[in-house]
Amino acid sequence: MIVPYKKTLRTVPVVALRGSVVFPLTEAILNFGRPKSKAAVQSAFQGDRLLAVFAQKDARIAAPTKEDLYTVGTLVTIQQVMPTDMETHVLVNGVAKIRLVTMEREEPFLVAHVEEMPIDIRDNEEERALIKQITELFKKAINLGKPLEPTHMVMRLVSGSALDAAEVVSQIASLLEIKTSDKQALLEEQDFKKLAEKVHECLAQEVNVLEIERTIQVKTQRRFEEQMRKAMLRERRRTIDEELGEAEDQDEITQLRKKIDAAGMPKDVEEKANKELERLAQMSPHNPEGGYLRNYLDWLVEMPWSVLTPNNVSIAHAARVLEEDHHGLEKAKERILEFLAVMKVKQDSKNQKSKISKLAARAINQKSEDGETKAGEKDGKSEPVSPTILCFIGPPGVGKTSIGKSIARALGRKFVRISLGGVRDEAEIRGHRRTYVGALPGRIVQGIRNAGTRNPIFMLDEIDKIGIDFRGDPSAALLEALDPEQNREFSDHYLEVPFDLSQVMFICTGNMLDTIPPALRDRLEVIRFPGYTEEEKYHIARRFLWPKQIEAHGLSGRHIEITPQAIREVIRHYTRESGVRNIERNLATMCRKIARRVAEGKDVVRQITLNQVHEFLGVQKFTSLLAERRNEAGVATGLAVTPTGGEILFVEVALMPGKGRLTLTGQLGDVMQESAKAAFSYARSHWGTFGLVRDFAKDIDVHIHVPEGAVPKDGPSAGIALATALISALTKIPVRADIGLTGEITLRGRVLEIGGVKEKVIAAHSAGIKTVILPKDNKKDLEDIPEKIKGEIKFVFASELEEVLKVALTRPLSKEQKETPRTTPAYLAVS
Repeated sequence: MIVPYKKTLRTVPVVALRGSVVFPLTEAILNFGRPKSKAAVQSAFQGDRLLAVFAQKDARIAAPTKEDLYTVGTLVTIQQVMPTDMETHVLVNGVAKIRLVTMEREEPFLVAHVEEMPIDIRDNEEERALIKQITELFKKAINLGKPLEPTHMVMRLVSGSALDAAEVVSQIASLLEIKTSDKQALLEEQDFKKLAEKVHECLAQEVNVLEIERTIQVKTQRRFEEQMRKAMLRERRRTIDEELGEAEDQDEITQLRKKIDAAGMPKDVEEKANKELERLAQMSPHNPEGGYLRNYLDWLVEMPWSVLTPNNVSIAHAARVLEEDHHGLEKAKERILEFLAVMKVKQDSKNQKSKISKLAARAINQKSEDGETKAGEKDGKSEPVSPTILCFIGPPGVGKTSIGKSIARALGRKFVRISLGGVRDEAEIRGHRRTYVGALPGRIVQGIRNAGTRNPIFMLDEIDKIGIDFRGDPSAALLEALDPEQNREFSDHYLEVPFDLSQVMFICTGNMLDTIPPALRDRLEVIRFPGYTEEEKYHIARRFLWPKQIEAHGLSGRHIEITPQAIREVIRHYTRESGVRNIERNLATMCRKIARRVAEGKDVVRQITLNQVHEFLGVQKFTSLLAERRNEAGVATGLAVTPTGGEILFVEVALMPGKGRLTLTGQLGDVMQESAKAAFSYARSHWGTFGLVRDFAKDIDVHIHVPEGAVPKDGPSAGIALATALISALTKIPVRADIGLTGEITLRGRVLEIGGVKEKVIAAHSAGIKTVILPKDNKKDLEDIPEKIKGEIKFVFASELEEVLKVALTRPLSKEQKETPRTTPAYLAVS
């Protein structure tokens, strides 16, 4: 039967399909993401809902033209449009097969003239038999597990409902798992009989593949069942061998049981280990959970539950080791020795109590059996807790980490160090749950296991640089480990059993105390490490750094010396730091230069003098900050303290005609800006004292700048330096260049106490400052300053700003100036 066909030409929007073909008389859901395709769909949906779909020859082409499309496609009607943020989902029904005649336009979307193609169906006995075979093959494919979505058309095919031959062939052709080009060939076939034969052939191949997969699946299932049966028989045989006493000694479960017995675990931990071991013994060798259990038991048996390194606490020996390894740091060494002394006293007291307990136990055992007290009973009191956790705070390169190693050497104990800088995951500290793939204990437990002892010296480096994000707060995870009242039963998420950390000596290090959370800071005994003076740097370089670099560069046998003048040259003009790392780097640079000469067979100097320093290191990198400074009006020298130690900073003030605006530059923080505003208000309120007109501020603008604008600066201690520079600029009286100022200022002109005196004074001494003005309340802090520096710097203590100005300005305000204010603005006056 030939279906009546009337040639029809249509002009419809066109969309290109990637990797799919739509057949007539079928239903499909299409996803469009390209702008042109979305526009075509929207235009068709708002019109007669007719859309032409053609498959692309190459799916990689993003903007196809007529040449990139197959000429035969399908005319569809849009049933539903579901737009989303990324794509548009469209439900369509195939109407007819069409041929692309001409492309009318390509912007803003494709529009073409298409011609409908007839469906040639003869409806004879041969075709009906072929359709029946295709339907039966399709049902067989469904029974073999062909993956299909249960659509309305599929359910009709499976149920045997009466369908047109064209519907059956088109629907099954659309469900075939073949390449896009092959589906396009089926769509282009004009002879219905040939189309049905091709669909029957493709479907038969697919059924054959499904039968092979079913056979493989059955064989695999049988093999798995056989392995399970053999595993069960092996377990039965192992049980019988154990009953007969003939089990092999090398059995994995037996070996693990022996390790658990030898590990010296607490009773509750041993019970949990044995329970997990029983679970492992009952598991199949092919169970993936068995690997996790083996790893867990390995961690349990390898932990040093009962291994303790003897505490060789000798205060004299510890003092000698600290002195050998570090120069200076007298207060830090003294505090460490006090810590060790407490440890020794407690250990001696514990040993004495242990002897008394043993004698008491012997006496109790001699009592009658009905006595009230039994041997070995405890009085219920817990052992005394260990001393507070030490925390070394100081600038980089001053020896915080190395002094921890010296403590370990002095005590004869293992040393473990972990760096906490940048750690953001709580699991890094307390481990992961065993349920996660690749789970491991936290760094503390890992460090204890690597040390192989329950009482190492454990250094937590850079504790002030722990981060916080969505994975948790690592600093909060440290609270239990660093609390002497709680760490007797530290719980790691991986081990899930308590581990005693009370014997571990924790030492934390950091550059700043402010970034450590208050709850964690409360558990720490802070020992501050100040920066080194020039004299201390000289002795460290001569005693430690130079011999170390000579050895590291293979020059130890050549007896190369460095003069004191050369070392001081490196310290003064090639480095500027609180620690000694850059000094060591420069000494290493000189050793490399010498090593190259040795390798080239050239003559090598035996003594490094000033000339060799300049030859090896080049021009001087730093000069005295005050070398070229002269007394200037509006420029003062302030003192500051940073995480890297003390520094000096210059405060510059410029006056210009204006309307009383105050401009602050140099990356000043909120506190420092407030100090500048307070200084300006003080000057305006004391206009008569400084010989200024009453309303001088309305005619000028004040610009306060602190150089090195790329470096953020904040803090109240620059208050008197800002006020001095401002008053100097207003009165045109220069500030002495060799004076350093530090102190907070109030609106009434009072000078308040500040911190970091030692670091600031050391920085002032290195910069060549001869006089330092400090708040009167900071006089007590001079005890921390080395005697050599106190002998070379004059200290002036002030409680009011007027006392500061008397010393800092090159000349005082005259009596006439105080009584007779000027009639011209200060920025126009000539000093």
